[in-house]
Amino acid sequence: MEFPRFYPLLDTAVLDARGFSVVEAAETLLETGAKVLQMRHKTAFSRAIFDVFDTVSRLCGEAGARFIVNDRADISFLFNAGVHVGQDDLPPGAVRKLLGDKGLIGFSTHNSVQFQAALAEPVDYLAFGPVFSTASKQNPDPVTGLAELQQIQSLRDHRPLIAIGGITRGNARQVLAAGADSLAVIGDLYPNPLNRKVLRERAEEWLAVLHE
Repeated sequence: MEFPRFYPLLDTAVLDARGFSVVEAAETLLETGAKVLQMRHKTAFSRAIFDVFDTVSRLCGEAGARFIVNDRADISFLFNAGVHVGQDDLPPGAVRKLLGDKGLIGFSTHNSVQFQAALAEPVDYLAFGPVFSTASKQNPDPVTGLAELQQIQSLRDHRPLIAIGGITRGNARQVLAAGADSLAVIGDLYPNPLNRKVLRERAEEWLAVLHE
């Protein structure tokens, strides 16, 4: 499976802190050329949030981009979307039963032991990190660094490897050189203050760095 190098996450907490609409962020990123968006919402799931997911799902469909939901396999099922689960979420095997053979599943790992175990799971891509220190997640796992990212190359198979955690335009090429196929981005994508023009320019910079 081919996966875009640029993997933007629509983190509702980060965007709320910037005073910027999730829907506007999705529209801007898709207009700029993003081919995948992940919705990341870590607090209570309300009707208003469901409506936001519904709108972003529609926008992704219209743009021909993948729509992926963080954590919530049940919500991803409702939108016929992909899902990204972590070590403490519903196990990938159970997610596969819910989504079926065609559902896209990503799975987070945070060290070489977890990564090797994840190779036996029915998932479509594997994420690894945090590669660098990150402020986008509460209680993050220990930083892996580029060295451990390089080390797991001997373990991996054909599935895409997504790096996450503290990745910026300044270190992105190093992360790709260490073996990542795609870079999940939050913090360095959303400057403060944020508006459509600023986000468009930042997304264009990311696409240029990744040559997409």
